[in-house]
Amino acid sequence: MSPAKVHRLPLRGARSATTATEPPIHQRVALISGANRGIGLEVSKQLASCGVTVFMGMREPGRNDPAVKAVRALGGEAHALKLDVTRAADVANAIAQIDDRRGRLDILVNNAGGYFDHDARAATPDLETVRGALEVNLLGAWCLTAAALPLMRRHGYGRVVNVSSECATVAMCGETAPAYRVSKAALNAYTQVVAKEMAGSGILINAVSPGWTATALGGSGGRPVADAAEGIVWAALLPEREAGNGAFYRDRARIGW
Repeated sequence: MSPAKVHRLPLRGARSATTATEPPIHQRVALISGANRGIGLEVSKQLASCGVTVFMGMREPGRNDPAVKAVRALGGEAHALKLDVTRAADVANAIAQIDDRRGRLDILVNNAGGYFDHDARAATPDLETVRGALEVNLLGAWCLTAAALPLMRRHGYGRVVNVSSECATVAMCGETAPAYRVSKAALNAYTQVVAKEMAGSGILINAVSPGWTATALGGSGGRPVADAAEGIVWAALLPEREAGNGAFYRDRARIGW
């Protein structure tokens, strides 16, 4: 399959409606869901290396969690949070802990995902898989974003990055993995809708495709996880002068979907 068409995004002027200046990077606080491995762990490492305080959401954090230790070993500040994005109590508790400990949230990376149903077919669906994909890939990101936005509004600044997939685009649509594709296409639509609602607030919401990556979900043969995470980190730190909102990116370039 040919890759989705790429449109290079020109620089844009600063938005006059922004309610607050961008905080220094060392003051920024990030929450990354699905941060115990793969792309989520690498995004945590890269953000922490830039000076951002990272809260690493994971379903089963343990004492001396190796993922958190890996981030701290690079000199970053990292904290583990219990976070299953399909559980409303986990979502509420995670945001409450960040509020209690830091009083702000500047970056949210909705990375938690799954249900890559490669061998499934839409004509003969396993509806439990379809519901599971929507619950994690769409509704999980939706609920976590809704919970995070009040903290971002408090300071008039925020960056939300929804980790999506090019397999949800028209250019790369195929018959495999129907639940995964549809859930990611829905995530892209949600990104546009909520970004329009937040326009002028200082909160930018975009989707990013990391591309096929060598992770537990993507399998072997994909690109290195550090390369895949870089575009997500770029969107998480997006300066106002370069700001897109409600867009879909890969490797800093805007793509159609």
